[in-house]
Amino acid sequence: MTESKKQQTATHSDPCHGFFKKHLSAIPARHIQLIFWPIVIAGVILDLWSKKAVFQWLEQKAFYRVSIIDGLLQIVRAENAGAAFGIASGQRHFLVAVSIIALIAILAIFFFTRIEHKIIYIALALFTAGVCGNLYDRIYHNGLVRDFIDVYYGQHHWPAFNVADSMLCIGMGIMIILSFVSGKPAQKPPQQQK
Repeated sequence: MTESKKQQTATHSDPCHGFFKKHLSAIPARHIQLIFWPIVIAGVILDLWSKKAVFQWLEQKAFYRVSIIDGLLQIVRAENAGAAFGIASGQRHFLVAVSIIALIAILAIFFFTRIEHKIIYIALALFTAGVCGNLYDRIYHNGLVRDFIDVYYGQHHWPAFNVADSMLCIGMGIMIILSFVSGKPAQKPPQQQK
């Protein structure tokens, strides 16, 4: 057997070769990377800058709040020790671990999954930026995520949120809308012959 045939036989019998060939071929093209990474970087920068700028600005305001639209929207200084709606409050290490696992899962989907609709890459970029922004706070702000957008009506307040939370919600919104508009049309039943 010639050397080239031995190499071909070894390549085809190696199960790792097939795995890597399959998954490496799914890595997004350069033009997709040029959409994904700028959104992630810009999103993280916007989130961290807005938190720092707003919290510094509110230090000069009475009661650490400023009304934007009376009865509907105000900027407040709030710190959340939990996830959305205060879930797992005070469980800093658990929330950091969950965030890291979520980030790894999102990046694995981005790198190793063939994605049919390109807009999903935008949703994944928003997820990545949102997770990174809040993960930074959990690690470097004593487990407290800085929130400042307060939407309310009368005495009813939606939990305060930030730019990272907004990116996560927009990303989820894209996925939900896409699931409705990209559904396969129902197949027509076969016509009966007379």
